[in-house]
Amino acid sequence: MKQDILVPFDGSANATEALRVAIDMAKAFNEKIVLLNVQPSYETPHTKRFFSQSQIDDYRNQMADEAIQPGDDILKQSGVGFMTKIRVGDPREQICKEARADNAEGAACKDLGMRLIVMGSRGLNAVLGSVLGSVSMGVLHNAPCPVVIVPYSC
Repeated sequence: MKQDILVPFDGSANATEALRVAIDMAKAFNEKIVLLNVQPSYETPHTKRFFSQSQIDDYRNQMADEAIQPGDDILKQSGVGFMTKIRVGDPREQICKEARADNAEGAACKDLGMRLIVMGSRGLNAVLGSVLGSVSMGVLHNAPCPVVIVPYSC
């Protein structure tokens, strides 16, 4: 059975606002939150030439930890059950894979995966004047579950 709420989190104000909405939903549904950060792979011919795989992995983990920390702090104060996850690759693709339970245990079962995705309308790479960012638009078009887009109000 689908359960839990997926919150893609990059540390932006929009993501923080979405997390606050997700916390209220998690309390109402009595479910936990999966806080997901997606990092770029950084594995290009140029980076591999100058950095070891270990250095790339360490940098990626450091960036993910820095992005997730504010959300982790908010969740600890909320009393809602949660877990944090890191994925590597294209954010649109990785968010949808996480929502579908694309892993060894859940890929074959349509009843597994997230109940819904709650995300901000734009992340750190926001283009001024656009209503939805490319990640939120991509997730809307490909998500296997309902998606709640939370606008950020200044």
